[in-house]
Amino acid sequence: MSVIQIDEVSKLYGFGDATTVALDEVSLTIEKGEFIAVMGPSGSGKTTLMNILGLLDKPTHGVYKLNGRDVSRLSKIRQAKQRRDNIGFIFQSFNLLSKLTVIENVALPLAYKGTRSKKRLKTAERVLEQVGLADRDSYLPTQLSGGQLQRAAIARALVNNPSIIIADEPTGNLDSVSARVVMELLSEVHKLGNTVIMVTHNPSLTRYADRIIYMLDGSIVYDESSVVGDIPSRVQRAINALRKSDDDEKLANVSAMMETIPDSSKTPEKTDTKKKRKAAKKARKARVKKAKKSESNAKEKSEAKK
Repeated sequence: MSVIQIDEVSKLYGFGDATTVALDEVSLTIEKGEFIAVMGPSGSGKTTLMNILGLLDKPTHGVYKLNGRDVSRLSKIRQAKQRRDNIGFIFQSFNLLSKLTVIENVALPLAYKGTRSKKRLKTAERVLEQVGLADRDSYLPTQLSGGQLQRAAIARALVNNPSIIIADEPTGNLDSVSARVVMELLSEVHKLGNTVIMVTHNPSLTRYADRIIYMLDGSIVYDESSVVGDIPSRVQRAINALRKSDDDEKLANVSAMMETIPDSSKTPEKTDTKKKRKAAKKARKARVKKAKKSESNAKEKSEAKK
């Protein structure tokens, strides 16, 4: 049985002429244990799809089945319970509470579940050890680096032992080293049997996924399997095109700069320097002449008074 199945799901915002179609009759089936990378330009519907899959939003039309159960029309309270028990979220902006310590942040989902304080802190401590932050459990979020913050966010997503992890640009705010650490952690989570759905703008991160979905204008343009460790040929072509575009842009910038550089055969620098020197010399002479005239006038006035 599929973990997730959506059939002709649409999401509309606004009314009348101002209606925006964020998702346009999208159908998708996700099996247990898949690692899916969702790509596409801004405004393609990626975040809207994640919000619906994560039960943070309801579709305008269509059916969403989670573990075989239609959850698209559940009340907010029941959707919250399904979300708490089945789904862990990892956000680009971390979303840790600044006044709580790392271990308290990680244990927070267990508090909503009604777990006793001692047990939830013990569970949070175990998960922090799993992500390599056991020695930072009493730190505040402001005392952590970006990579450590994201690892803490991953620990919080795992503390409820969810079957599905939704990661929205999990490396978007990280440097390359921290991003690699976070992706290796997500890879380990996937190997434990969890279903991982990751939104990313970075084509190179698709090597961690075994399935690539590309979205455009609220629809899924293509959906293909991939070998973990390899970048799919279509994605690789896109990377190559991007690199070519960057090179063209650099050449264009160089051409524009060349146009602003004067022709060296005309030696304008020497000409400008001579002109400046002549002007400065002329100005000095004028100041000296004015000073002498003022001094002469002062003497004449002094003699007239005598």
